[in-house]
Amino acid sequence: MANAALCARVQHRLDHLTKPLGALGRVEALALQLALIQGTDRPELQSPQLVVYAADHGISRQGVSAYPREVTAQMVSNMLAGGAAVSVLAKAQGLTLTVADCGVDHGANAATNAGALDLRIAPGTADSSIGPAMRLEQGQRALHNGMALVERLDGNAILVGEMGIGNTSAASLLMQRLTGLPLHQCVGRGTGLDDAGLARKHTVLARALAANADAGTALQIAAALGGFEIVTMVGSIIAAAAQRRVVLIDGFITTAAAALAQALQPGVLRACVFAHCSAEGPHAAWLRHLGVQPLLNLGLRLGEGSGAALAWPLLPAACALLNNMASFDSAGVSPIHQ
Repeated sequence: MANAALCARVQHRLDHLTKPLGALGRVEALALQLALIQGTDRPELQSPQLVVYAADHGISRQGVSAYPREVTAQMVSNMLAGGAAVSVLAKAQGLTLTVADCGVDHGANAATNAGALDLRIAPGTADSSIGPAMRLEQGQRALHNGMALVERLDGNAILVGEMGIGNTSAASLLMQRLTGLPLHQCVGRGTGLDDAGLARKHTVLARALAANADAGTALQIAAALGGFEIVTMVGSIIAAAAQRRVVLIDGFITTAAAALAQALQPGVLRACVFAHCSAEGPHAAWLRHLGVQPLLNLGLRLGEGSGAALAWPLLPAACALLNNMASFDSAGVSPIHQ
C-alpha cells in the first residue's frame, strides 16, 4: 500500500501548496495517509459507514464493570431508537449507522433488537477468568462475519465502534498479551470503577491471564480473551484494509481490534486512522506501542464510535485541502526565500 513514488508525489504537492512548509500540521500527514490507503494522488471519501459492534462478555459476571450486564441490550435499543451519543453524532455528520449484534444477551427476550444486523454467535462469551471466552471455531466465525459485513457496506470508509459491558476487561487482557506490558499498565477504570472496583478488576483479569496462559497464536489469543464484537470487528478491519477502504478506529476497545488485526494480517494498520486518545488510562500507552498518532485528545471515554464520529470531519477536510488548494506556481504566489 505504501507506494514510494506516490508518497513522494503527494508529499511534494503538500510541500508546495500556498502555505508555510508543514503549516497544516497533523492534517498534512492525514492527507498523505489517505492518499496512500486509496493509492491515488487525489483521495476522495464516499458514503462513510459507522458500524457499532455489540456483544456481551462472560467476565462481566465477575463484577468488573460499574454497570450491570443488561445495559448492553438496553444501549443497543437506545442506539437504534436514535437516543445514544453515537446515533446523534452519526446523524449530525451524515454517517450511515449500522448496529451489528454480534452476541448480545437479550435475557428473556431471545429476539435480537429490531433494526440491528444479526451476526449473533451466542448470547455473550464464556467467562475468560475460568477458561477461553470462546471456542476457536466461534472466533473463526466471528472473523468471517466481520469480513462478510464489509461486503454489504457502501462507500470506501468505515468507522468502527463498539458496545458491550465488560469489554474494557477484554481489551485490557488483549493488550497485555499482545504487548507484554505488566497487567497494571493495561487496566483502566472502564465505565467508572472506584478504587475497590479497580482492584477487583485487576484480580479477575490476572485470573483470566492465568486460565488462558496456553493461548499462543493471535487467533488463539483472540478466542481466549476477546469478545464476539471485538473479533467480528477484526474481520471487518482486515477486509476493509484489503479493499483499500479507510478505517477510522475509535477508542480503547477498537484499538484492541486493530492490534489483533495487525497481528493476524501484518500491514493492516496502514489503512487505520486513529480518531482519538481515550481517557481510559492504558490507551495512550497502547497507541505508542503501535507507533500511531491519534487525531484528537478530548478526554473521551464513552466508546460506541463517538470519538470516530467526532474526528470524521477532519478526513474529508484533509482530502479537500490536498485536492483543491492552489500551489505557489498555480496561484502566482511567491514562495518562501531559500
